[in-house]
Amino acid sequence: MFQYGATVHAYSTADWEAFFAAVTGAAAALTGLLFVAVSIKSDVLAGSRSLASRAAQTLVLFMTPAISAILLVAPQPGPALGAELLAVAVASAGTLLVLDRRAGHDASSGVARYIERASPNSVTAALVAVAGLTFLLKAGGGLYWMIPAVLAGLIGGVINAWLFLVRVPVQAGEGATEGKP
Repeated sequence: MFQYGATVHAYSTADWEAFFAAVTGAAAALTGLLFVAVSIKSDVLAGSRSLASRAAQTLVLFMTPAISAILLVAPQPGPALGAELLAVAVASAGTLLVLDRRAGHDASSGVARYIERASPNSVTAALVAVAGLTFLLKAGGGLYWMIPAVLAGLIGGVINAWLFLVRVPVQAGEGATEGKP
């Protein structure tokens, strides 16, 4: 009986409205945190292509769950939602890949190295894609895949925003302590 109930919930958007409304609010609040972190350190971030690209990746990590959640609470046919989740995943993965290549592998920036290692960029996009595909196929978990996708995006984004606040020096000349854990 539990298996049947779980299957029904995996493919019914009505059962997920409260969860995705909460996700939208959390992602919006965390995006605000990122903008505070970036504005406090804007001089340093503007001078570093790597850090600016990592900040943009963090924004994508927050926006992927937010956009997915908005689509999930909008009334629409199931096949459209599945296709939209796949499109969000492809757009997110593509944007994150471009930003990662743009950021490069800056050996001089300890913060950029930490973010590069800790960010669940590809994981978040892949989990949204799995959610969209299994929702379309009505087999394999459906919207339950959005739980780890949301957690990966939001937790990864919070870690990145925290690193921007704490580990990026206020001025470029303060980089002596930047790379220390």
